[in-house]
Amino acid sequence: MPKQRITKEMVVDAAFEIARKGGMEQVIVKNIAERLGCSVQPIYSYCTNMEGLRTEVEQRARQFLQEFLEAHSDSQDLFRSTGHAYLQLAKEEPQILRIFVLQKRANVSSLEELYQLETNPQVAKRIAADLNISIETAKQLHLHMLIYTIGIGTIFAVTTPGIPLGEIYAQQEEAYEMFLKQAIDGTKSRSQS
Repeated sequence: MPKQRITKEMVVDAAFEIARKGGMEQVIVKNIAERLGCSVQPIYSYCTNMEGLRTEVEQRARQFLQEFLEAHSDSQDLFRSTGHAYLQLAKEEPQILRIFVLQKRANVSSLEELYQLETNPQVAKRIAADLNISIETAKQLHLHMLIYTIGIGTIFAVTTPGIPLGEIYAQQEEAYEMFLKQAIDGTKSRSQS
């Protein structure tokens, strides 16, 4: 029986699945070889350094996160449902959230740069239209909720036996209401000046 040819894609797929189940710290050559049922030699031929492989795993995790959010969001209530989808991801795929959160983000020196890196510009337009607020107010609201949701999602992902999802959703909803009120009040006070 001929030996199976190991491809780079197979190595990345195996590394991603290892990270997805056990965290990025489990992405080591020995574990990848074991998962593929091969010696470590084919792994070394594709991975001259583990940093490059980890970067590819991070990219896969980001893609997985985006696809998960799209699949679990409601287009009729996009803003709120996307926040809930982040929390659902934290519950169902905690390692993916950890990989996403801990991923290095080069050349980011402000929250505005982070916002531009992590969001689709169409989202602020959609929020502005849905809530009848300015795009700048929508961006600020979105940034606040992004920071809050990733933070509470991270807490949710690392607690055991786990905080009930309903409690997390209620906390997220309360934060949303406060941030929205703050954004609207800020818009009113700026327009009165």
